[in-house]
Amino acid sequence: MSFFIRGKNSVNFKKPEKTLKRKRLVKKNKKGNDDADDLVASKKLKDDDNEEISSESDEERPAQNGNVEPSSDEEEAETAQEKRIRLAKTYLQEIERQERERAESKDIDKEAIGKRIKEDLLEQAGKLRKQIADQFVGYKQEEIKQLRCKEHNSAITSLAISLDGQFLYSASKDCSIVKWNLTEKKKVKSIPGGRKGTEDRHKGHTTSVNGIAVSSDNKFLASGDEIGQILIWDAETLELLKTFRHQAAVTGLVFRRDSHQLYSCSKDRSVKIWSLDEMAFIESLFGHQCGVTSIDALTRERAITSGGRDNSLRIWKIVEESQLIYNGHKGSIDSVKLINEENFLSCGDDGMLCLWGSMKKKPLEVVENAHGVDSENDQPRWISSIASCLNTDLVASGSNDGFLRLWKCGDGFKNLTPLLSIPVVGFVNAICFTPDGSHVIVGIGQEHRLGRWWRIKEARNSILIMPLLKNTEITEAESNKE
Repeated sequence: MSFFIRGKNSVNFKKPEKTLKRKRLVKKNKKGNDDADDLVASKKLKDDDNEEISSESDEERPAQNGNVEPSSDEEEAETAQEKRIRLAKTYLQEIERQERERAESKDIDKEAIGKRIKEDLLEQAGKLRKQIADQFVGYKQEEIKQLRCKEHNSAITSLAISLDGQFLYSASKDCSIVKWNLTEKKKVKSIPGGRKGTEDRHKGHTTSVNGIAVSSDNKFLASGDEIGQILIWDAETLELLKTFRHQAAVTGLVFRRDSHQLYSCSKDRSVKIWSLDEMAFIESLFGHQCGVTSIDALTRERAITSGGRDNSLRIWKIVEESQLIYNGHKGSIDSVKLINEENFLSCGDDGMLCLWGSMKKKPLEVVENAHGVDSENDQPRWISSIASCLNTDLVASGSNDGFLRLWKCGDGFKNLTPLLSIPVVGFVNAICFTPDGSHVIVGIGQEHRLGRWWRIKEARNSILIMPLLKNTEITEAESNKE
């Protein structure tokens, strides 16, 4: 049985939208839509630590699209129809601006705008499906870039990429965090790790950083470590803003898209929800029987988690205060990743790669021994990381077998077929795709991200940026030769 537990200073959002007691911070996202999912604390926080964080008032905070938020009097005078028209115009202006920047021209492609609107609607409904896997026929070996720095002298454990694809954030077992510029392929800033026992003096982590996440607007960066700390940073300056806590090691972090709502999971078997607009704890979710090992979320007010040794995956329907439970693995489920709002991927130490649909309690497809069998013990190779190119049919998995493997999801996401195998030396501890799907980025370590059972001396603790080769590029190259 699951329990949804709120803290003393938590935010109440059980009550219907129409009641005045349910307070919400109305904020415009980049598309111009009202984002009423960033919650406002129900009363003034008594925690002195929370009061140290200064924030702009609602009247002073500008809208994300650059326009000033209307005053309360204006909002009362504005009818619902006028509000919809205003937001639609703002949304169209934003799309026109983005398309103009992409084309680097003053001419606006009306067809491209219409396509964008359709894709946005399908994405919000969880029905967007892009078939891009067949475009990729290889990788550009000569263009693979390796990123290394002195701060990361131990295995990479986690990666997070900004929504615009400009910045990459990496975390390591040596307690450090590094911000990279993907355009220039170089380090921008770093947060060095501290020694264990210096938590009171060091502004950073002093134990292995297990998870890292960045908000959609690239405003906040969150990182979690082995002693249960969640540190909130300014993503631009890497200045420490706030510290939250679990009772045990933090194993995963994710921001809900287009919001500042943060979900975290821990070995203390709980999932916690935080509002970074208020720097406040919202509630705790319980249900897993073992430590939670991974978490992911998209636009909906839902989160999906893997429960490790309890062999379950759970979708937390936060507004409804209920959960869906899925079972299918033979061993520990170590990672889960959403492909879209309806389909997801999971892996674990049983060597199984499972493809799921939210309407089925069992996997739609199971690939056993996805990364082969270890010759030393005749056991399936532990799959250490997975990733998906959001809303497409392209996914990836990594282990210590010497290859990063790309997979194609078949029609209806009912099967998985091998697409590419890219040679990689070491443990593939983290994977992510660039937003356009043109590159896959992997975090490599000499050791597994969860422990030190094996060690590959030949590996280098680093980040690899791998450009993928499209069939159209081969055709263009052949035509140029002719």
